[in-house]
Amino acid sequence: MILLFLMVITTVQAEEFTFQYRTGDIYRILSQVEEEVYINRRLDQKNQTLNRIAAEVTQVQNGVGTHTVTTQTSTRSDHSNYQFDEEYTAQFDRDQRGYYRIDEQYWTPMVRNVPLFPDRDIQIGEQWTAEGIEVHDFRSMFDIQEPYRIPFTATYTFLGEREWKNEKYPAFSVSYRVFSEPEAVTGQLFPLRIMGASDQTVFWNSAIGQPTAYYESFRMIFELSDGNTIEFRGNAEAELIESEIMDKERIASDIRDTLEELEVAGTVKVVDEGITITLDNIQFYADSARMLPGEEQKLEQIAVVLRTYHDRDVLVTGHTALAGYAAGRKKLSEDRAGVIAQYFINHAIREPSRIVTRGYGADQPIADNNTEVGRQKNRRVEITLLEN
Repeated sequence: MILLFLMVITTVQAEEFTFQYRTGDIYRILSQVEEEVYINRRLDQKNQTLNRIAAEVTQVQNGVGTHTVTTQTSTRSDHSNYQFDEEYTAQFDRDQRGYYRIDEQYWTPMVRNVPLFPDRDIQIGEQWTAEGIEVHDFRSMFDIQEPYRIPFTATYTFLGEREWKNEKYPAFSVSYRVFSEPEAVTGQLFPLRIMGASDQTVFWNSAIGQPTAYYESFRMIFELSDGNTIEFRGNAEAELIESEIMDKERIASDIRDTLEELEVAGTVKVVDEGITITLDNIQFYADSARMLPGEEQKLEQIAVVLRTYHDRDVLVTGHTALAGYAAGRKKLSEDRAGVIAQYFINHAIREPSRIVTRGYGADQPIADNNTEVGRQKNRRVEITLLEN
């Protein structure tokens, strides 16, 4: 009896962390970042970033999972809706210990080989170290056109069980520091030194062999060639969400029936991202993002559909006719999409983290811009229920 008791104690005091992959698995990671930007140690702005990562395991061989991943970043600087910023795609292999095999052309994932586990049981309180790498997109910031890599050494500590959203998971901490002095960088502005730190707590789901969630505090400092210093400080939180495959054709048919019953003018089509509802009768004042009186009633009818499929995230896209300048068209389409999204946020149809806007201007016409009828069709808002 004593021996049995000791064996039980030993079992709960150790964990072997191993990634598991299954061909056809589809999941997404939702990451929210709260960030403050300091210039020369003075607070300049506060930003919020939403990262939506959609992943599919396309193949598994000898425990190594081949992944196809799309990462969409959206930002906001106040408490309005998130606006689409950038999209990245990547393909990579990841083994059971967490090591990546990935081509150098890809910008994401930003942090690679984290976590990386030893090939053995790990005791509570035990520490280990492993090499990792950060990959940054400095194209817009410093005109560095290739993915910029900063290697680091991460220190891990197994913390035992910790609670995340009322469930307990094996958890471990990850801490690392980065330092880089870029060489052969030219241009009007470039970093002389890059310094940073990351401290994370990761909650591990042993049943699926993946992290359930993590939270992080971070800091990144750039000493620039013009003598200024830019510092980013913030916190991030991310959660893995397993997604059910969408029966797109059935759902699209059901939505068509609902719109017909509600007498809402619009079309429904299946797209790669999910199901798109095109509304060509939401009326705005000319060259404005203000809706005409009575238009909110139409949005309430669309809200019936969104409530029915409450488990799906939403993308709202705005489109204009071909008139004026490209920059103005894009801004107007973004603003109109934002008005629609904000309505759904204000009426608790979706949380801000589950709805993103994007403006295309006149880049995606569906009719002839040479006729008034065609231009009217091109002035439209599209609402997409996202599969992943």
